[in-house]
Amino acid sequence: MTRLPRRLAHGEEASLVEHLEELRTRLIISLGAVVILFIITYAFRDTIIGWLSRPLPDDTKPITLSPTEPFTTSFNVAFYAAIALAIPVLVWQLWAFLAPALEERHQRTVVHLVIAATVLLAIGMAFAYWVVLPTAIPFLLNFDSDLYNAQVRAKDYYSFAIVTILACGILFELPIFILGLVRLGIVSAAHLRSNRRMGVGICIIIVVLLPGVDFVSMGLQAIPVLLLFEGSIWAAVFFEKRWAAQGVLPGRPLTGTGDS
Repeated sequence: MTRLPRRLAHGEEASLVEHLEELRTRLIISLGAVVILFIITYAFRDTIIGWLSRPLPDDTKPITLSPTEPFTTSFNVAFYAAIALAIPVLVWQLWAFLAPALEERHQRTVVHLVIAATVLLAIGMAFAYWVVLPTAIPFLLNFDSDLYNAQVRAKDYYSFAIVTILACGILFELPIFILGLVRLGIVSAAHLRSNRRMGVGICIIIVVLLPGVDFVSMGLQAIPVLLLFEGSIWAAVFFEKRWAAQGVLPGRPLTGTGDS
């Protein structure tokens, strides 16, 4: 049985072999968590697929077009569900391996950011499931319904649903990304405020470039992303002042010329 690795303290010396042994053990733990969760998600694949199918019209049932498609589709859905459930374990193992490189006070900051990022990821995925998909799917299937016999292929639909859910979850990480840039001194709150229009444009471009996202779900995703961007600016103002008072902001961040 694999021994649980001990997290090194900051500044504690360890040989290359010990680092590699710790990395190997943490990879085994991460892989084991995914495998165990996959067994569970595959056993409950009918429930998970039922959840993903709820945005479809009541009389619509996804079709398969090849002998292997039912198996591969169910397998992929269960696998991605297992990955989603294993994210806390994966993030913790990654953090435990990298934490010794940071000082204790910086470790506490990163832990808070990781917790906030996990919460935002869950909120973003929930937003996609309960708002984006139920709005986008009926609109897309009924678009020009007099011209097409719309049928839903299982592989394509569940891939679309998974990509949309994951994309929303990632987009909701925007505040953490911006606060990270401020924390590293790459940008400042004043710089963000003075370049607000540019930031809004970049947010819209990111939403547009997401794979597998139509213009309906794109519009639904753009609204919370823009709100998160605006909230990130004011969060940056608050935390920048707090970090500056504590003397923990590294370097001298870029500054803007004023508010827009």
